[in-house]
Formats: sequence, C-alpha cells, structure tokens
Amino acid sequence: GHRASREMNNMSRSAAGTSIPVVEGVIVDGGRSSSNNSNSDAFLSQAQSLIPAEVHMISGCHSEETSADLHNIRHVTTNARVAGGGGGGGTGGLPDPAGKAGGACTSALLDVLYACARSKTAITYQDLLLRLRQSLQSSGLDQVPQLTSSRPLELQRTPFQLAAPGASDSGGVSRALLVGINYRGQYGQLNGCQNDVQNVKKYLMTVHGFQERNIEVLTDDDAGGSRRHPT
Repeated sequence: GHRASREMNNMSRSAAGTSIPVVEGVIVDGGRSSSNNSNSDAFLSQAQSLIPAEVHMISGCHSEETSADLHNIRHVTTNARVAGGGGGGGTGGLPDPAGKAGGACTSALLDVLYACARSKTAITYQDLLLRLRQSLQSSGLDQVPQLTSSRPLELQRTPFQLAAPGASDSGGVSRALLVGINYRGQYGQLNGCQNDVQNVKKYLMTVHGFQERNIEVLTDDDAGGSRRHPT
C-alpha cells in the first residue's frame, strides 16, 4: 500500500541536479541566505500574521509523490542503521509495535532519533533530512522526505528538537497531539498510521519525559470509545 500524500508545498528545488533546501522563499545555504522574493520582509510579516506559531513539518515525500506504508517497518529501520554508518540502529530502536505496519518516513525518523538519544548527540535539521533520505533510498524507496517551515530556518547549524529545551526544568509542561488515520474502509486504506502514533508516543515518553496525560492521541480505530476520533 501507499500512504496518501497530503503535504504542504515541498521545499526542494533542483539546481544543476542538486536538491537545495528552500524555506519560505529564502534559500538557505551554509548559513548565508539570498532572498528570491523582492518583498521578502512583507512576505515574512504576512506569514507571521497568518501563522502566529513557528511550525516545522517533516513530510514523507514531495507533494506529487506518495509515501510508503510498509507492512513491516523493520525493513526500513535495519537499513537506517546501515545508511547511517552504524548510528541508525534497528536493534533496540523502535518500541512495540515494531515489526508491524508503519509509515516508512516515521519509522526512519524514529530510528535516527533513538540513535541520537542513545549516543547523546544532537543532530541538525539538515543532517536529519539527509539521513532520512539515505535510509529510505537504501531501502529501495524513491520517496524524498521534505521539510517545511512557517519561518526562515537555518538548516546546517540549527539542532532538531521535538521538545522545548529545559521546559521541564523551568516548570513548563510539554504537550503533544498525535493523529493517526488509516482511512478504514476507504479507497487507499492504510495500515500503519495508528502504529505510528503509538511509536511516537512511546518515544516522547521515554526520551523526552512527556507525561502520558499530556499526550492526546486521535485515531480512527474501534477502541470501544476509549479514544477520541480525529473528526
């Protein structure tokens, strides 16, 4: 099966055969940005008014592609270990329900993040995106993960973070909303979205210390009313 592609506009453009990250009309290259919008200040002001929050989204592929929904995510996580030069780690990486169906990009993402947690090393947005692409490519998948941001984002030096640093130490509360929709009974039904959110939930709790009561999970399964449906 394939995961339906429902992403925002992709952030890669091809220049001389090279994929260049693009963020909100600004090309980010080695910390030097060149505006490709003559009215970039007005554009940024408009973006801030329309989207007050700073949002970073990793999608599984280009908007015109589909992202794989795998029957066994071990296929991706094992290859992530190889592609990452020993850092990805299929062993001891993903929690249950590892080995079941799941999204290729989500599984590869968690594999990389668990490896970083075990080695206690940070990873930049650029390195994370490159490792995701390498992992999926080595698994025989042609989808190309993308990164979209509601603000200009320096990719080469900015550390990737799922939780605000020091939030728990300062008395703050980290919260998460996880949505898994398999579109049961519909054309193109998926199998791994609900497993994905459980894997992400386990990662947030074990690595970042999220409390279960602060994680809202919305799925379209039949859990006897124990879970809220996304719609």
